[in-house]
Amino acid sequence: MESTLKRTWAQIDLDALRHNYETLRRRVGENVKFLGVVKADAYGHGAVQVSRLLQELQADYLAVSSIDEAMELRQNGITLPLLILGHTPREQVGRLIEHRIAQAVTCRAKAVEYSEEAVRCGGELTVHIKVDTGMSRLGYLCDGRHFETGVQGICDACRLPGLKAEGIFTHFAVSDEEDESSVDYTRTQLTLFRRVIDAVERQWGQRFALRHCANTGAVALWEEAYMDMVRPGLLLYGYGDFAQKLGLQPVMTLKTTVSTIKTYDPGTSVSYGRIYTTDRATSMGVLPYGYADGFLRCLSNRCSLMTDYGPAPQRGRICMDMCMIDLTDLPQVDVGDEIEIFGKRNSVEELARLAGTIPYELTCAVSKRVPRVYFRNGEEVERELLLRF
Repeated sequence: MESTLKRTWAQIDLDALRHNYETLRRRVGENVKFLGVVKADAYGHGAVQVSRLLQELQADYLAVSSIDEAMELRQNGITLPLLILGHTPREQVGRLIEHRIAQAVTCRAKAVEYSEEAVRCGGELTVHIKVDTGMSRLGYLCDGRHFETGVQGICDACRLPGLKAEGIFTHFAVSDEEDESSVDYTRTQLTLFRRVIDAVERQWGQRFALRHCANTGAVALWEEAYMDMVRPGLLLYGYGDFAQKLGLQPVMTLKTTVSTIKTYDPGTSVSYGRIYTTDRATSMGVLPYGYADGFLRCLSNRCSLMTDYGPAPQRGRICMDMCMIDLTDLPQVDVGDEIEIFGKRNSVEELARLAGTIPYELTCAVSKRVPRVYFRNGEEVERELLLRF
């Protein structure tokens, strides 16, 4: 692939990813397995490239959301164990078995479907049992009056023919929050999860090989939740307050260029909706970066992008393919100059705060027409454009 236009692109720093992985590995210890979460194209960073490096670094497991994401990795040489966290139709069980892909089981109906299909295929499907301890989304409900029936349901699933119950896991709702209420809630979830594991293993008569619950917040704050395996998401890619405290580095830098600079008189309306009007003679730069590239429209007139000479306020409504920045106080900036949308000099956390969201949404929002350019040892080693030619 060669993009014919130097427009907007994402630089993926594989050295930063290596640093983050090794830092987190040291934190959790050599006796705890490491699952890299690479769903949603590794949160926009490129699932194949991220997984290749994690495999090289000897991570233990990878997690994806769907069988299509899993197959993309298998077809690109990824041999690490894979866990699908989301739904897989029963007719795909044969492919899961053939390609050694583990599947989350979240309820009795799914367990029965997967068992029946595995038996029909003449194989054995590796599964991880999901426990709902308070996320109130997916998993066997085991809280309060549901404890006995939940434990029994999990035991029944573990005994079904064609299923190999390798793991059991849950998901924390507020492990990244440090207020008293959130800490109490996470502690309640962890206590319930341990109770469920103890009851199931005692009744089932076997021990799960992998018990895991430590997401990003728990890796940062809840050492007692590490168990057999951790599965950091945001931390691995170097975003969020915890990443900064742990010395992790942002992996993605999103860049664009100045395509045009025009000077407007005072009183000139800028872009759709006329939400910004110049109050002086204004030098306005046009960038080929808009909401079709992942620039959330709600950020219109609310943020700044970074030039080599300082931040430039974004002005007017963000368009589909472009946006405008005020260069009046930055006369050194010229057409063709690079602009950092987010990265080490312009934090994605600040953009996320202004948008009322989380960094995940901004990295995942980077669209397929934005090339990913991969760097290792400071040199470009690969580039990928997801558009089909």
